[in-house]
Amino acid sequence: MGDPATARAAYRQGVRDQRPNPLQWLWYALGGGLPRRLSPWVLADTTRRTWIVRHFARAVVQMLPLIVLCLVAVPVPFAYRASAAFGGLLIGLTFSIAFMTETIEHRAVKAGYPPGTAARLREERAERQRVERLSPYRRDGSGSFD
Repeated sequence: MGDPATARAAYRQGVRDQRPNPLQWLWYALGGGLPRRLSPWVLADTTRRTWIVRHFARAVVQMLPLIVLCLVAVPVPFAYRASAAFGGLLIGLTFSIAFMTETIEHRAVKAGYPPGTAARLREERAERQRVERLSPYRRDGSGSFD
């Protein structure tokens, strides 16, 4: 799994073929590990352009049981319950932002990749995009590096 070619292969066809089912994704969102055959999907999940949005979706799923419990089970007026639930969500997302890159790297390591792989792939993609954007001879996808 430490081979750079293997890491780049996560962006290719194999990722589209192997995806977790809804229960596996829920387990993954709650912090559980996935089978090794889904390792390329985990790497792609942690390195795609939308990795931040995906991270927030997993964070909301982790906080959802507490939010529902706060909205339903606390015996105070609804306005208090709603403000407590919203405040808890806001604080939880703040902590999620603070530890986002570490959490993402931990997910990639649990999938079998060496530490730093996800960050390196995101940096490589950003550099490719920067070079393509600044290159005067590469406009509108012509001669793309991918």
